[in-house]
Formats: sequence, C-alpha cells, structure tokens
Amino acid sequence: MEKRFSYLWVFQFMQSPEIILSLVLGYFLLLIIISNYTSKRASINTFFNADKKAKWYLVAYGMVGASLSGVTFISVPGWVESSQLTYFQVVIGYFIGYFIVAYLLLPVYYKNNVTSIYEYLKIRFGPNTQKTGAFFFFVSRVLGASFRLFLVALVLHQYIFKEWNIPFEITVIFSIILIWVYTHKGGIKTIIWTDTLQTTLMILSVVFSIIFILDGLNLSLISFFDSNSFKGMNKIWVLENFTERNYIIKSILGGAFITICMTGLDQDMMQKNLACKDLKSAQKNMIVFSFVLVIVTFLFLVLGTLLYSYANKMGINIPLFEGKKNTDLIFPEIALNHDLGSLVSITFILGLVAAAYSSADSALTSLTTSFCIDFLNLNNYKIEKQKKIRMKTHIGMSILIIIVVIIYKHVLDRNVIDSLLTVASYTYGPLLGIFALGILTNYKINDKKVFFISITSVLIVSLPNILYYFEIISSKNIMDYEIGYELLPLNGLITFVGLILIRRK
Repeated sequence: MEKRFSYLWVFQFMQSPEIILSLVLGYFLLLIIISNYTSKRASINTFFNADKKAKWYLVAYGMVGASLSGVTFISVPGWVESSQLTYFQVVIGYFIGYFIVAYLLLPVYYKNNVTSIYEYLKIRFGPNTQKTGAFFFFVSRVLGASFRLFLVALVLHQYIFKEWNIPFEITVIFSIILIWVYTHKGGIKTIIWTDTLQTTLMILSVVFSIIFILDGLNLSLISFFDSNSFKGMNKIWVLENFTERNYIIKSILGGAFITICMTGLDQDMMQKNLACKDLKSAQKNMIVFSFVLVIVTFLFLVLGTLLYSYANKMGINIPLFEGKKNTDLIFPEIALNHDLGSLVSITFILGLVAAAYSSADSALTSLTTSFCIDFLNLNNYKIEKQKKIRMKTHIGMSILIIIVVIIYKHVLDRNVIDSLLTVASYTYGPLLGIFALGILTNYKINDKKVFFISITSVLIVSLPNILYYFEIISSKNIMDYEIGYELLPLNGLITFVGLILIRRK
C-alpha cells in the first residue's frame, strides 16, 4: 500500500504543470545546442539546402517525424472513434504516392538544379506560373503548419498554461518563439538533425504508450487484437457503398494524390530531399521513408483503439475544449491525467512536442525559402542583403502563423487531421494541375492567365460548399454522392484542362 502511495505521488508530481513545462524547456535547450552546432560556418546555401551534403538515411528518418507531425500524434488516435481504422486506406494511397514522387518528380527537380521547386515552373512556363505555384504552396503550408501548431498549443494550453490562467494566444506566441530560436541560423541543415531526434522521441512515445495501456488493460497485444473491444473498432476497408466519403478506391486514390501534392509538390518536404548530394540518394531516402511511415502510422491507429478501450474500461469521457467534445485530446487526457505511469507522461509530452515541432519548424523554413526565392528573387541581391532579407522574412512568417493559429481556435469544429486533408484538397489542386501539364506534356501556355485558371478551379470545386453555406442548396452532396479526398485530383484535373485551353498555338 505504501509503495502504491509513493508511486501515485511520483505520478502526480510528474504531471504537474511546472514539471511538464520544465521538460518542454529542457527539450528546447537540447534543440538549441544542436542548432548552434549545425549552424557553425553556415552560409545562405546552408539555410536553404544544407550545402547539398545531407545524408539520405538521416533525411529519411527525420522525414517520418516531419510527415506525421502533431496532427498524426494526437489526431489520428482520436479519429478512431468515428472512423475506426479506415484511415489506413488513405495511408496505402500515401505509400503508392511516394514511389511516384521518387521516380517522376525528383528526377525533374534534380535535372533542373532548383532550390525552390517552383523555379521549375519558371523554367517551364514563365515567372507568373512560378509565382502562382509558390502562392498556392504558401497558402497550403501556412494553413497546414498552423493546423499542426494549433494542436500542440492546444495541449500545452490545456495541461500547462491554463493552470496559470495564461491565455491560449500567449501559448501560441511562446511556441513560435521557441521554434524561431533554433531555426533562424542553420535552416534546413539544423532541421535535418533536429528531426532525427524528434522522430526518435515520437516513436518511443507511441511504443511506450501502447505497452503501458496494454498493461493497464491486463492484456497482451495478441489478446487485445482478439478482444471484442478491438473487434468493435477494427474496420479498415470500406467496400459497401461507392457513394461513401471513405470508400476504399476513393481513399486510396485520394491518399496517393495527397502524397504527390503534399510531399512531391511541396517545398517543405522537397527541400529536405534536395539537400541530398544526388538524385540516387534522394530516391533511396524517399523509398525507405515510405515503408517506415506506413508502419509507424499503423502503430498510431492501434494506439487509438487502445486509448478508447482504456477510456471505456475506466469510465473516461472525451475531454472538452471551449465547451465542446474534442477527440484530439483523448490521448493527452489519458497520458497526463490517468494512472499509466510517469514514463508515459514524460514520453507523451516530449513525443508531442517533437512531433508537432518537427513539422512546424520545417514549414517555417520552407515558407521563408519559397518567399525569398519565388517572390523576392533573393539571388539578385548581394550576400549581406540576402541575409537581412531572409531574417526579416523568417520573422514575418512566424508572425503570420501565430495569427492563423489564433483564428483556428475560433473556427475549427472537427478533428484536425480531417480538416487538414480537406483543406489540402482545395489548395494543392492547382499545383497538381500545373505540374502535371509541365511534366506530362510539351505545351506552352499563356503565362499571365495561369493564376486566373487556378483560382477558377478552386472556386468550381468549392461551389457546393458555397451554395450550401448560403442555404441555396440543402446538401453538399451530389445525388447522395459524398465527395471525399478524390476532390484533390478532381481539382487538379479542372486546372489541367483549363491550362490546356490557354495553351499557345
């Protein structure tokens, strides 16, 4: 009895806001040390492409953390309640998409020796097309990075700063400042190394959580898979009705195109690949990364089933945020507020912060890179001027993300990963159409009309939502057909056709 009391005291001590904050700050101190080491003798090229000396295996491993992010860490397990394991269909699509990126897109980028991938669009079509591509990346990445940062800020606020009556907005600013401190010098070179640490912590967190929750349920992994609790949540394949949003073909197809766009047409993810010394190394990185990502994502889905099984057994309710149930908080609620042990609490906090910031930091760097190269034409300035412009842009991007995250607090009303993938369908569609035309055809187009065509495509696919919002129609579905992630390739196809219509004879 005395031992049990002692154990509980330790657990309560480890979950105190002061201790959690100390862990977060200690972790960031480690990141700053890594940053100082990697930023020695850093040049402007070091910030943008790590001088093309990055080891492919480090990039591959670190990209796991950057791809999964805090969204996967929290939102995927939380999503199991409503969608069971059907998200794995989308993951299979991701896997297919990575091979397309490796053997179709990477050769194009390396052949053209680009720093920003949207430089290819300038080479292929002209400066307005480059700026159009960069614009849609800019919008996509600001929204995506903000989604991811929103999650970690939400958890830090809920379990640390709320105790001290510190507003959510201050939590967001605090988070961004920490990211800025360790990325502003070394850029992508620093991020490749910090992502390695962050991926390790994230994987350890999910593994430890699975082990300790199984122990709390008095089950082995095999016996859990055989339990009624798991069987009630183990649906992966949706084969019944083609009109369903998550029907198997729609999910796999959507997942493949999401990968092609959110990885292959995204400066954030491609910046890491372009830091490798040559094309062969970058392709090895992409293939190894794809296998690891599928395995790790499946672990998160298994964790989700365990979390809800544990919650049902212990009578734990889904936590509230701003008065509404929020499934994204089920993992932190169990990890931090229930008797699973201090090791789970520690690894959860470090894993969450690592997962969230491994994507947020690279997003901040890639936004700075794209804005400097694609909009400001940084290469036209002298080196000293380049450094000043890059620094000011880095600060500006930080402020912008803070503003968007704060807005999310007031507008988001559903699971974050679902929101993220839905937004991607609208913003990445034009990028898909433009790059497809460039790579698959020899057409020349009217460079000045590309932005108009792209915006028109987004408006067309948004039309059902617009009409529904203004109550002109009673449902967003078309003849009972619920559009899912196939909206992305549809958006890309409309852009593609529109661009063909403005091709030069």
